[in-house]
Amino acid sequence: MKVEAKMSPETQEETAVQQEPRTGADLLIELLEEQNVDTVFGYPGGAVLPIYDAMYRAKTKFKHVLTRHEQGAIFAAEGYARVTGKTGVVIATSGPGATNLITGITDAMMDSLPLVIFTGQVAKTVIGTDAFQESDVLGITTPITKYNYQVDDVRDLPRIVNEAFHIASTGRPGPVVIDIPKNISEALPEGTYSREFNLPGYQPTTKPNPMQIVKLIEALEKAKKPLVVAGAGVQFAEASEELRKFVERSQLPIVNTLLGLGTFPGSHPLSLGMGGMHGSYAANMAMYECDLLINIGARFDDRLTGNLEHYAPKAKVAHIDIDPAEIGKNIKTEIPVVADAKEALKALLERDIKPLDHQAWLDQIKENKEKYPLWYEHSSEGISPQWLTKKIHEYTKGEAIVTTDVGQNQMWAAQFYTLDQPNKWVTSGGLGSMGFGFPAAIGAQLGRPDDVVVSINGDGGFQMNFQELILLKQWNLPVKVIILNNAALGMVRQWQQDFYDERYSESLLDMNPDFVKLAESYGIRGLKIDDESEAEAALKEIFEYDGPVVADFRIIPKERVLPMVAPGKGIHQMLGVTKE
Repeated sequence: MKVEAKMSPETQEETAVQQEPRTGADLLIELLEEQNVDTVFGYPGGAVLPIYDAMYRAKTKFKHVLTRHEQGAIFAAEGYARVTGKTGVVIATSGPGATNLITGITDAMMDSLPLVIFTGQVAKTVIGTDAFQESDVLGITTPITKYNYQVDDVRDLPRIVNEAFHIASTGRPGPVVIDIPKNISEALPEGTYSREFNLPGYQPTTKPNPMQIVKLIEALEKAKKPLVVAGAGVQFAEASEELRKFVERSQLPIVNTLLGLGTFPGSHPLSLGMGGMHGSYAANMAMYECDLLINIGARFDDRLTGNLEHYAPKAKVAHIDIDPAEIGKNIKTEIPVVADAKEALKALLERDIKPLDHQAWLDQIKENKEKYPLWYEHSSEGISPQWLTKKIHEYTKGEAIVTTDVGQNQMWAAQFYTLDQPNKWVTSGGLGSMGFGFPAAIGAQLGRPDDVVVSINGDGGFQMNFQELILLKQWNLPVKVIILNNAALGMVRQWQQDFYDERYSESLLDMNPDFVKLAESYGIRGLKIDDESEAEAALKEIFEYDGPVVADFRIIPKERVLPMVAPGKGIHQMLGVTKE
């Protein structure tokens, strides 16, 4: 009879680890932990199996969130990055896994969110042969990333990973893709390799040129109608406090871009709210009439400016931005300041400034705010979405993290959920990606577990990624999902109503699912609310409940987002400023 020595489970485990050769995938997991990554969003597949196996064997310190679609993974990573300021990390396999990330990568690029994305790739020996699940990740992602890599030698992996995290999170943040062939993940690192990197061609300018600061101060002292426009660059620089001090010191009225909401308190007397296509009348008229426009950390994109011919036509423009490519790109800029927003504002605050004489300007702006506020009406046909948004603000005391999808729901939230704090607003601005809001809420809740997270969605956008509902159950995430259900692609329908003679071509959603039953099928509480008389009690229940909720609010079917700057018009040519 043969007798075999028995080992304890712990000894067996140690022996297994000792016997297992260390691969490129093992090295990658080690590098992620060195970067203090605490959350990874991903979806496994053939080309990344070595990475997932290494993750399993390593018993990683970070948590892996298995989304049900790669797009859900990268949108969640964006939400996580937006509210934490950390770099979001995503893993997907080759071919369709990688291509399913493309919308999210583009979204992160346009909205300057730091992501590092690891895609699997077929083995180097078959790259270029149209191998199974092969796609040209480098070629596809070159125009939509801050930088991208394909790992050619496993010994380069430490340098590449460290470079990627540095590039993604510094200067103007953005996504970086690392494409890893399967044979690299499986390779055994031999010889020496270095974690050090040197990027002489990548040296973002953070400190402002003192002469430009002097010019800006001089222009401010001469201005009779100065105005500040603040964007997301203020948030990325963690400069909200400096911005508030600068604005209050000189009593400057301020407009926020869509992505800049919350960088300056929306309830502050000097705040004019959001500017642009669906901005307030006071904000847009201030941009049209000002004689000095100080842009801090914002792009002059078309949704902000309207027809460029009519944007700030009388103004001297100063533009503070860490990305020199944005300065002068769309708007002629007399005072360019290439710098981190925080450093530029600190430099401005350190300078003495003469008392400004622009009380008449402040009075004019105050009159516009009081005379032409945002407005809405109630209807027996359904719940007013504007009123509902204000009620959500009331029940959350304005302190929730709010994520939105794209379309009418996004604009109503931007208009009526007044944001007073940074890092509380998560939306897709530049790309306008439907399906963004709900997965982003998951990432936000994982990043800020102690915060209340409200996800405001349209019925159309929610259906693009509702498969991620299972994550609310799996991770016990108390996200409050609010569906503004008008049985339509609301913004598309609105444009068809206003500009296409009410030809509602494929914009009406007559066959929506039962969202309550859908939620319940995932083990989540679901509510349906038909009118305003039920809404307040429902909101109380939603926000007192210690868990996730999906709430289907039936809003006025043909409600429009107003006011509005029509396509091709100037920002001073707004529709729907008053009740018509």
